[in-house]
Amino acid sequence: MRLRGMVLDWAGTTVDYGCMAPVQAFMEVFRSLGLEPTMEEVRAPMGLLKWDHIKTMLEMPRISRQFEERMGRSFTDEDVDRIHELFEPKLLGSLERFSHPMASVVEIVERLRADGMKIGATTGYTDTMMRIVAETARKDGYEPDCWITPDSVGGKGRPYPYMIYTNMIRLDMGLPIQVVKVGDTASDMQEARNAGVWAIGILKGSSMLGLSEEETASMPASDLEALLEKAKRQYIEQGAHDVVEIFSQLPDAVERINRRLLAGERP
Repeated sequence: MRLRGMVLDWAGTTVDYGCMAPVQAFMEVFRSLGLEPTMEEVRAPMGLLKWDHIKTMLEMPRISRQFEERMGRSFTDEDVDRIHELFEPKLLGSLERFSHPMASVVEIVERLRADGMKIGATTGYTDTMMRIVAETARKDGYEPDCWITPDSVGGKGRPYPYMIYTNMIRLDMGLPIQVVKVGDTASDMQEARNAGVWAIGILKGSSMLGLSEEETASMPASDLEALLEKAKRQYIEQGAHDVVEIFSQLPDAVERINRRLLAGERP
């Protein structure tokens, strides 16, 4: 038995090095309301449906206190709706610029396809957002066989497993043990675990690492190595079965999982 299907994340995995588009949009919207989230607070819920991401941020103790001091009350779901209404057009306005495939994505996906792998995708973006992302990536040569958003599964995005299951059904990927999810956030790993599939985390370009391409290139090697090791540990703590540094290492990770399958191991 071998892997038959791979489900890829989008921002931070195949496009948008460092997952910068949503990070910048979240920062700008919260600051416009007099709230000052840290980069860590913005990135922690990354990969969730964006409405859920906003609510998770507002539930964080420091941001919750800021909101109460600013507004004189606790936040409600109506506040989440209002922030989401501000967030969505801001993100939509920048998405095309951040939707080009990262290095080696086009070539590696074609190599995996040539080996018989079916390529699906999941995301925390909505259908409206994804139409921009998918079309921009397609023009640059990257197009998964199927992509699913939380809109397609009744709003039950990550960490629920339903987007993965929908990819599996539409692409006939076989059993969960024959599928691997690849992503750049804790919620990607949780989604994979909840679906009963294998999970691979990617380091460079990821929201987990939290660096732009320029920051990655200019950082002293010892400092970068320490951050890579920290991110790797975080992936494993969140359920990753394997971690690769860059996208071009995915075929090797696939073969490692195939050997584990042959040995009788299960995710």
